Amino acid sequence: MDKYQIIKRPIVTEKSTKLSEKNKYTFEVDKNANKIEIKSAVEELFKQYNVKVVSVNIINEVAKAKRVGTHSGFKPAVTKAIVTLAEGSKIDIYKV
Repeated sequence: MDKYQIIKRPIVTEKSTKLSEKNKYTFEVDKNANKIEIKSAVEELFKQYNVKVVSVNIINEVAKAKRVGTHSGFKPAVTKAIVTLAEGSKIDIYKV
């Protein structure tokens, strides 16, 4: 898989912003990607920042039923990865 197919987008929420202060960054990733592929994709995509990935944690969210008035549907299933960087490594998510 291509590195751009593995890492889809960064997730910027209040919780992920607090985690970034602890050198942990959250990304939406491909459903079939494993931890080794995610680690190499992050190190390759953010090569200009000289990042070193220490660990990768994966969260699989299942599809959730939602209803608005008489319309019903599903919130899509998402796979997230929380990537922990080594001390001194930093990614500027807002410039990417």
